[in-house]
Parts: sequence; structure tokens; C-alpha cells
Amino acid sequence: MLAFVLLAIVMLAGGIGVITFKQPVHAALSLVVTLLGLAVTYVTLQAHFLAAIQVIVYAGAIMVLFLFVIMLLNVQGQEPTPHLRWMRPVAYAVALLAAAGIAITAFVDRAPLPTADQVAALQGGTAEALGTALFSHYVLAFQLVGVLLLTGIVGAVSLSQRGNPAAKGAPSGSEAAPEREMSHG
Repeated sequence: MLAFVLLAIVMLAGGIGVITFKQPVHAALSLVVTLLGLAVTYVTLQAHFLAAIQVIVYAGAIMVLFLFVIMLLNVQGQEPTPHLRWMRPVAYAVALLAAAGIAITAFVDRAPLPTADQVAALQGGTAEALGTALFSHYVLAFQLVGVLLLTGIVGAVSLSQRGNPAAKGAPSGSEAAPEREMSHG
């Protein structure tokens, strides 16, 4: 129980860092801390396969994708605009309502017992048990996650092309400059 509490504190601190850091790269690295904390939590639950997948897929591949998006968009830490001052209190109110809703749901509405496939997946997290559960009961969710990731990539590329004058067909500074002829002398 002590390990879970310590890991929960680390993951909570990483999650808070994701939403409070002003530099996007720092926020992405804070997300890596959160994802690695979740992987260690899987190890404490004896789900070593899930821990390995967490590190390889999420902390590795997905974070590389996030960093490429940050680099493509050339995102800078920006100060909040003064004309949206009302948004901060509204965001705090929505966050408090969401936290209250999650707490009420967790304590009032108990989850049903897991199915046999879910129990097998949770007991060691073998690849066979996870594959059976993922591609039988959760195939639609699996496909929707793939569509969501593809949409994010297409959106990032289109946003990065919007600010690029070379992508619009306009000549860049080096192409617009008149060419100088070299005199042979």
C-alpha cells in the first residue's frame, strides 16, 4: 500500500506538471514521469507485460510523436491573453465539478465484478490474455484510438503547414531574390 501511495503522489505531481508548466517540452517530460510511474505501478501488480508495453508504446513512441508535434508547430511558452480573464475561474469550477463527480461515482456506484477475460488479463497481464480481451470485447475502442491518433497527426501537419509560406506556394526569401550572374573575369 505504501508503494501505491508513493507512486500515486509521483503520478499526481507529474499530471499537475503537465497542465502547469509553461514550456511545452517541460510539460511533455512531466507526462513521461506520469507514464513511467504508471509502468512501475503495473510492476507492483505483477503485470510485467503491461509495464513493458506502457514504457515502449506510451513513454517511448507516443512521447516521441508529441515531441515531433511540438517541434513541427514551433510552440513557444506564451503568456495568457488578457481578454480571456474569465476562462481561469470557469476552468477551476469545471475541474472542481469533475473531481466531485469522479469522487461521488467512485464511492457510490460500485463497479461490477470483472469478467473471466478481465481477470486473466489482470493476473500477470500476459500477451495472450490481453490480446483476447482487446480484440474480442474492446475492438471498437481499439480502432477508435487509432483513428484519434491519426486525426491528431493530420491536425498537427495541417497546423504546421498553415504558417509555412513555402507550403502555400509562395516563394521563400531565397527563391524570391533575383539571381546574380557571375561575371567571368
